[in-house]
Amino acid sequence: MFSPLSVILVVVVYIAFLFGLAQWGEQRTRRGQPFNSATLYALSMGVYFTTWTFYGSIGFATQSGLLYLGIYVGALLSIFFWQMTLRRMIAVKETFRITSIADLISTRYRRSQRIAALVTLIAFLGLLPYISLQLEAVVRSFRLITIEEADGIHWSSSGLLITLMMVVFTILFGVRRLDPTERHQGMILALVAECVVKLVAFLVLGGFITWYFFDGPVDMYQQIQTNGYQHLLGLGGEDAGIQWMTLIVLSFVGVQLLPRQFHVAVVENVSPRHLGRARWIFPLYTALITAFVIPVAAAGMILGLPEARADYFMLMVPQALGQPLLALLAFVGGFSAASGMVIITTMTLSTMVSNHLLLPVCEKFDNLRWMRTWLLQVRWVLVALILFGSFGLARLLSDTHMLVAVGLISFVAALQLAPATLIGLFWSRGNSMGAFLGMLVGFALWGWTLIIPAWVEEGWVSASLLNNGPFGIEWLRPEMLFGLDLPQVPHAVFWSLLANILFYLLGSWFYHPQKHERTLTTEFLYTTRALRTQEKTRPTGLNAYIELAPKLVEAEQLLKRYLGEEKAQHSVNRIAEDLQVYDKSHISVVELMEFHRMLEQVLAGSIGAASAHTAIEESIRYTDRERSDLTAIYSHIVNELQGSYRFHPDKAHEPQNHSFEALDDLQNQLERLQLKVDQQKNQIEQLETRLEQRYQEIFDYRVEAQRLRHENETLRQQLLQEPQQEG
Repeated sequence: MFSPLSVILVVVVYIAFLFGLAQWGEQRTRRGQPFNSATLYALSMGVYFTTWTFYGSIGFATQSGLLYLGIYVGALLSIFFWQMTLRRMIAVKETFRITSIADLISTRYRRSQRIAALVTLIAFLGLLPYISLQLEAVVRSFRLITIEEADGIHWSSSGLLITLMMVVFTILFGVRRLDPTERHQGMILALVAECVVKLVAFLVLGGFITWYFFDGPVDMYQQIQTNGYQHLLGLGGEDAGIQWMTLIVLSFVGVQLLPRQFHVAVVENVSPRHLGRARWIFPLYTALITAFVIPVAAAGMILGLPEARADYFMLMVPQALGQPLLALLAFVGGFSAASGMVIITTMTLSTMVSNHLLLPVCEKFDNLRWMRTWLLQVRWVLVALILFGSFGLARLLSDTHMLVAVGLISFVAALQLAPATLIGLFWSRGNSMGAFLGMLVGFALWGWTLIIPAWVEEGWVSASLLNNGPFGIEWLRPEMLFGLDLPQVPHAVFWSLLANILFYLLGSWFYHPQKHERTLTTEFLYTTRALRTQEKTRPTGLNAYIELAPKLVEAEQLLKRYLGEEKAQHSVNRIAEDLQVYDKSHISVVELMEFHRMLEQVLAGSIGAASAHTAIEESIRYTDRERSDLTAIYSHIVNELQGSYRFHPDKAHEPQNHSFEALDDLQNQLERLQLKVDQQKNQIEQLETRLEQRYQEIFDYRVEAQRLRHENETLRQQLLQEPQQEG
C-alpha cells in the first residue's frame, strides 16, 4: 500500500510529463515542424480503449467469459468500411471545415441548427455518465492502492485535485484556441503517450500474471478447468447470440461516431493516406490490449478475490501477490486510460455545446450577445462545468452500476447518430426531416428503455412502471416494449435503432426538402464521392465593379463579434491575400462569392458550420446589381446541371432569408415552369393519341363506306340484269 501523498505525487509527475510533451509538440508546430506521422495518428485512435477496457472488461469476463470480445470484434469489422465511411468524412471535413460530429450531421442536412442542437444533446446526455465513470474509476483505484478497504469511494481532495488537473490540461492543450479545426499537436502527442502507457501497463501486468502466477497459457487453462471456472472460456451462456450481435453493432458504430473517436479520426486527420497505417496498427493494438483479460480474471478468481470488485482485479491481483510496484503501474495505466478519454470528450463536448446550444441562444437575445466575443472563455467555463459536473454525478451514482453497464448505455446513445450519418453519406434522398425524426424517436426510446429502468433501480421512479407499464399499459413496459422479452441492452438497441431507421426513411420519403437543402446535399455527396476538397480560388470572368474596401469592413465587423478585433482583421486580410485581391480596389461578383464562401469557412472553424451559415445570411448584404448578377450566374449553373440532376418541385414552405430570396424565387419559378412544360407535353401527347385514334376511326369508316358502296353497286347491277334475262 502507498500513502495518498505518494500516489498524488506520482500523478502530478506523470501529468507534468504529459504537459512537457504537449508543450514540446506545440513549440515544434509553431516552428513549422509539426508531427504528421501516420503512426502517431493510428496510435491516437487508441483513445477508444478507456477504463472500460483496462478495468471493466475483466469484470465483464468474470461474468460472461469471452463475450467481452464482442465490443472489439465490431470495432475491427468497421476497419473494412473505413475507406467508405471515415475517408468520406475526412473529405467532408476538409471541404466544409467540420468541427465535430454534430457539425457533420447538421451540414449534411441543410446546416440545420435544430439538428445540430439535437445531436449535441444526445452526445452530452449520453456521454456525461461515461465521463463520470472514468472519474469514478480513477478515484476508486486511488482508494484501492492507498487504503486497505475500499468498499466506498473516497471523495476527498485527491479526487478534486485530479479533476482540476484534467480541467487545466484540457484547457491548455485542447481549448487554447477558438478554432477547433486547427490540429492540436501537443494534445495528440500527449494522447499518444497515454495510449502507449496504458498498453505497456496492461502487457506488463498480463505477462507477469500469465508467466509468474500461472506457468504459461497451458497451465492457466488447466487451473481454470480444475477450479471450475470454465465459464471464463465460454461464449456468454444464455442469450449469447443476441448479446454478441448487440456488442458488435454498438462497437462498429462507436469506433467511428463517438465524439472522441470522430475527433481523433476525422478532425485531427492530416491526410486520408494515414488511414492505411491505422488499418493495421489499430487491430494490432486491439489484440494486444485485450490479450490478457482472461488470465487476470482467472487469477483474481483463483486467489479468492471478491467478484463484486472484479472490475479492479488489475490492481488487486498484484497486491495479493505482494507486488505493490506493479499495482502502482496498473494505477498509472488506468489513469492514462481515463484521462485520455476525459480530455478529448470534454473538449469536443464543450465545442458542441458552445456552438450549437449557447451560441444560438446568444444570437436571439440582445443582452447575451456580448458572449460571442468571449466564446473561447465560455468554452473554458464549459470544460470546468462538464468535468466538475461529471465528478458530482459520479459521487451521486457511485456503487450503482458496474463499469460495463454504464459504458453500454453511452454506446447506445451514440448509436442514435448512426442512421443519419452512415445512411446520409450514401443516400441522396435522406433529408433533414427524416434525420431529425429518426434521432428524436431513437433517443426517446433510449431514455425509456435504459434510463427509466436505471431510475427505478435507484428508487427514483416507482417499480410499478416496469411491472405494469405507464397508466397500466403493459405493452409499453420499458423492459418489455410491445411484449418483446430480451436482455435489457439488446432490447434497447433493437427498438431504438429500428424506430430510428424507420422514422428516418419515412421522414425522408414523405418530406420534400426545399431547393437550398437539395443543393447542399448534392454538394455534400459530390464531395464524398470525389474524395477531394474544393479549391480555394476559382477563375473569374466578369467585370470588376464591386468596391473591395466596404466588403472587407463588412466582413471584419462580422468576425469581430466572435473572434475579437485582432483575429478578425488578420482573418480578413488572409482571405484577401489567398484570393489575390488584396491590392485591388474593385473585384468581380465571382470573387465576391468566393470571398464570402471563405469567410464562412473561417467562421465555421470557430462557431460551427450551421451557426456560421446563419451568421453569413443574416449579416451579409448585396446591392441590386450584385444580386442580379448572382442570379444570372446561378441560373446559368442550374441550366448546365439540369441534364445531370433533376429535382422534385419545390413544395417547402419554410421562410427564405433575404440575402438569397431572389435566387430562391428564380429557382422556384424555373422549377414551376419546367413542371408546366412537362404537364403540357403530357397533354399534347394525350391529344395526339386521341387524334390518332380519331384518324383511325375515320379511316375505318371510309373503308367500310367504300365496301358498302361497292356491295350496293354490285347488288344494283344484279337487279338490273334479272328483268333482261326474263325477257
